Amino acid sequence: MRKALFLKLKEALSSVLPVGIIVLILSLTPLVTLTGREMTVFGISALLLIAGIALFNLGADLSMTPMGKFIGEGLTKSKKASILLLVSFLMGVLITIAEPDLAVLADQVHSLMNGTVLIATVGLGVGLFLLVAVLKIVTRADLTSLLLFFYLVLFTIATILFGDGKGAMMPLSFDSGGVTTGPITVPFIMALGVGIALTVGGRHANENSFGLIALCSIGPIIAVLILCILAKGSLAYDLPDYSMDSVLETGVWHHVSETMLDVGKSLLLIVVFFLVLQLTILKLPKQALIKIAIGILLTFLGLVVFLTSVVVGFMPVGYKIGSQLASYNETVLIIVSFILGFVVVLAEPAVHVLNQQVEEITNGQVTRRQMMAALSIGVGVSIGLSIIRIIYGFSLLYYLIPGYLLSLGLSFFVPKLYTAIAFDSGGVASGPLTSSFILPMSIGACVALHSQAEVLSLAFGIVAMVAMTPLITIQTLGFRAVLERRAHSKAAIRKILAADDEQIIYFE
Repeated sequence: MRKALFLKLKEALSSVLPVGIIVLILSLTPLVTLTGREMTVFGISALLLIAGIALFNLGADLSMTPMGKFIGEGLTKSKKASILLLVSFLMGVLITIAEPDLAVLADQVHSLMNGTVLIATVGLGVGLFLLVAVLKIVTRADLTSLLLFFYLVLFTIATILFGDGKGAMMPLSFDSGGVTTGPITVPFIMALGVGIALTVGGRHANENSFGLIALCSIGPIIAVLILCILAKGSLAYDLPDYSMDSVLETGVWHHVSETMLDVGKSLLLIVVFFLVLQLTILKLPKQALIKIAIGILLTFLGLVVFLTSVVVGFMPVGYKIGSQLASYNETVLIIVSFILGFVVVLAEPAVHVLNQQVEEITNGQVTRRQMMAALSIGVGVSIGLSIIRIIYGFSLLYYLIPGYLLSLGLSFFVPKLYTAIAFDSGGVASGPLTSSFILPMSIGACVALHSQAEVLSLAFGIVAMVAMTPLITIQTLGFRAVLERRAHSKAAIRKILAADDEQIIYFE
């Protein structure tokens, strides 16, 4: 346990350190002015963030991943399809309610929409599409065909939203899909898919286990789009108070106690439901249950520390960096945003879970280093493009429609495994730090460049961009692999044809 925790602390340090260094460098330049108090609180928050990520990652390895795998294997072996689908739906809803980055997003739009309603709507969307994803594994349906169909439905509903004069709500709807697949959802859903796929079997069992996160990212977008169409009343958006002074005046322990309560209630729902399954279907040995219990405790502690540190230290600093860089120089703002996006994905807990599982499933064909490089480039580009959109004030659809057309088009030319991994990675890259550091930064930039009234239509949507660009970058890896394979095959054929005819043996 100690060795595993030390390795997780080492990983977390390498993840958070680049973000901390960039903030420190910015504070020493004329670009950004941060007080000594703000830097001290940010530094302490960064140390706590490292501890939180390490505890969470270790807890997820011990609890969420095994729970998902046991449920997937146990329910599939029971050969009771109705129970498998019902449990998948309910677990999808419960896991989403416990997702911390969704709570962070809901808090930032509470003046516009009731947070409980938003979280429940997103949970319903995840539950329904997790059910679809499980059916996809059992029936071995083609992922590309499903993605094409559901994205067509999604953009059709988005068009209806524009027709109702509520186009400003669309970026929030797409962001809801991006924040859903975070540090709690990813380990469970990935493991659930692996458990079901390996139990069902087949030639492409490993490949079939991917794609659940991709589908579960679509469900919340459609659900929130429908909610926005049905919603009545004003679309007035009130800017939350991002100042660090207000957070500290309320009291850090106040935030800690609130976070403990929220995380505790969410995890309790998952634990109770898992215990019901344990008593009725799974019947796991005592040793496995003790390991899961320890993992849940570590997950709880890690999430509390993680969320408290980002709310107290990272969110206020992110907002201030965005507003001051926008006031200083727009070009500098774009460059810094790209660099921050490049490194911020390193601090996302769910990314490390996905990268590890991808390397294991592909037997090293896709390494963690390749995955991280592709995700970092994709997220950096997406945040840079989002800042350009804020500066010039155009619709998010100018990015999303060409981006998804390109990513879906690439799916016809690359191995299906790369497509599944790419669409899963899109949901994973947009985690808690994106919604609690990058989103406040974009809001700060938007307020400085435009006004509070433009925040809903311009600043939001950055999470959706973070979720989209990895689809292109990772499938590009697959496309390059296809080209290299073809080049090697042609070279081998040329070598055979150019060989000396005397080496050919003729039989009479």
